[in-house]
Formats: sequence, structure tokens, C-alpha cells
Amino acid sequence: MMGPSPTRYVDGPHLSGPRARVLELLQETDAAVSVDQVAAELGLHPNTARKHLDGLVTMGAAAGESTPGGGRGRPARLYVAAGHAEPDSRVRDYAALATVLAGYLSRTSVDPRQEALAAGEAWGRAVTAGEERGSPAHAREVTLRLLSDLGFAPHRAEKAGVVRLVRCPLLDAAREHPEVVCGVHLGMVRGALEQLGAEPDDATLIPFAEPGACILQMTPGPSNKR
Repeated sequence: MMGPSPTRYVDGPHLSGPRARVLELLQETDAAVSVDQVAAELGLHPNTARKHLDGLVTMGAAAGESTPGGGRGRPARLYVAAGHAEPDSRVRDYAALATVLAGYLSRTSVDPRQEALAAGEAWGRAVTAGEERGSPAHAREVTLRLLSDLGFAPHRAEKAGVVRLVRCPLLDAAREHPEVVCGVHLGMVRGALEQLGAEPDDATLIPFAEPGACILQMTPGPSNKR
């Protein structure tokens, strides 16, 4: 499926993309699953699947239990997701309010995308008002940290200034009202960059650009026409 995955909340450090997908599979599965089941479902080598599963157990995001095997070798081990933490209050409040506003703007606004951009820009400036202004590079770093805190799980691409957003805290609303929700997200980035001393119009966003991610660009480039 094109675009990012839903944001998941867990205690501990941010997860890599592959490990987060393993956790999501556990969270979406009622029964305990084996290494081989996870490997087959996600197209991973069993050793890679085991590494991610054991890593999730170590950080407390999953639990594993050994069961008697049917033959020789190590006992079978089954895994389940542990309880996950409540989201940061900024994420929870933002998600609830933005979902309602997305539907309202889509129904009532003459230009919902432009209004969404303006709202996002104001919000981006507000949430970074206490941050120190600096170079464009500093502005991009702080903006990436904000995106990470909000649950977007940004990953730098090989091309300079390009970021893959592999999670979305408002995925369902974004699929239903992309002109509003994605407009707010782009506006938030632009507002934050402006507040922090960078050029806001350098930022562009391509929603649902590829399997597993939206694409954010924060430096000037030929695609900055959106």
C-alpha cells in the first residue's frame, strides 16, 4: 500500500522501520506468533525476524515464551505484543482536534488546502517559538525532531534534504481528507522552518509517494512547485 503506516506508541527509543513493522504485526495479531510466521508475513529471513522480535522483548514492547518443540533443536518460541504506552499529550490532543477539523474544512471551505496550510504554518510557528533560531541546517534538525516527537518516524533518504515519513498519526483522516491533513502537515513544517530561521517555501511534501512513506523535501529543488 502506498504511504506510511499508522503511528504506534511504545516505551523506549524510537524503532527502526523494519522493527516497527514487526511490532505492528504483533499488535494486530490476536494469537502469539512464531519467528517463522513473522518472517513469512513480512518477507524477512528467519534470523532477521528473530533479531527484531528479541529486540522488542529486550525493550519491553513484546513478550516471548518458549514452548516444547515437536522435535530436536531449540524449543519453539512464541511472541506477543506487550501493552503499549499512551501517546504524548501533544500527539493525542493534535490527533483528536485535527481529525475533526479535517472533515469540517473539507465540507465548508472554498479552498481547504490553502486554509490547512495556513493553520499548519501557525501551529508550526507556535510549537517552535521557544527554540533558538540558527542556520537552515539547525532549523531542519529541530523540525525533524518535532516530526519524530509527533510520531512521523522521519528517515533521511540518500538524497540530501529528502526525508521519508514512514508513520502518520492521522493516517485514516489523511486518506479521507488528504488536501487538509497533508496540507496541515506541510504547513507545520513550513511554519517551524520559518520560526527557526530557514526558508519555509523550500519545504514540499508528496503524500503517499511510495510504498511505506510520504516524501518530505526541505531544501530547494526542482520539485518545489507544490
